[in-house]
Amino acid sequence: MHTSGNTQLLIIDPQNDFCDIAGAALPVPGAHADMQRLAGLIARLGPALAGIHVSLDSHHPLDIAHPGWWCDAAGKAPTPFSVIGVAEVRGGIWRARDPARQAASLAYVEALAGRGRYQLIIWPEHCLIGSWGHNVQDDLQRSLHDWSLARLRNVNYVGKGSNPGTEHYSAIAAEVPDPADAATLPNLDLLERLAAADTILVGGEALSHCVAGTVRDIADQLGADQVGKLMLLADCCSPVAGFEAQAAAFVGELQARGMRLGLSTDYQA
Repeated sequence: MHTSGNTQLLIIDPQNDFCDIAGAALPVPGAHADMQRLAGLIARLGPALAGIHVSLDSHHPLDIAHPGWWCDAAGKAPTPFSVIGVAEVRGGIWRARDPARQAASLAYVEALAGRGRYQLIIWPEHCLIGSWGHNVQDDLQRSLHDWSLARLRNVNYVGKGSNPGTEHYSAIAAEVPDPADAATLPNLDLLERLAAADTILVGGEALSHCVAGTVRDIADQLGADQVGKLMLLADCCSPVAGFEAQAAAFVGELQARGMRLGLSTDYQA
């Protein structure tokens, strides 16, 4: 398949901490090979790509979805992959380690419950700002660098996750936007750029969480008549282990709305 018109590539969180390589904090099985396929895609398509957008998960150690935010009555932090819901916070099973954050923490899990999309999951500390894990995987980074010089256009890097009081799976907006922090509100610049595309190729990590959240938000924001421009590259994204069913449900839901499914190997310049 050859690219035509305005084809843009959206890569979600292609960072070391999500790759299944030594030293990664939150490895996603298959992610390293996903990044290598994305690097190959960029090398093949080159200037035929009108734009590349890369989201970067960007966290502080103290984050509402990290263990250090919470403790039980004995002062012990939750283990990674614990789920904290409204009942656990109201009942005092889990509380904010900083008492000044307790009311906001309860309000947050209540807001999540109201949205009905996710409960709060505690993740290992990952993609810490300034760390190796925050960096883009090496093969992909080299391809992005070469594309930028060949196209005489910079990659559009999109930060997300630096507000410690809300999760930020989607590259479009935080799970619970903070009106006082513009970085958590819908990213109108990214949406405007994507709206100009004829085709949006999508890959990255993880399919079950940040890819799913981003694509759902794009579909909601751009409208039903534009969902068909989304092409999910099935060989360039993988789910977090244990969340395969959520990933499959997302793919089925968005295909029913008009999203297309393909492979990176389908595309040539």
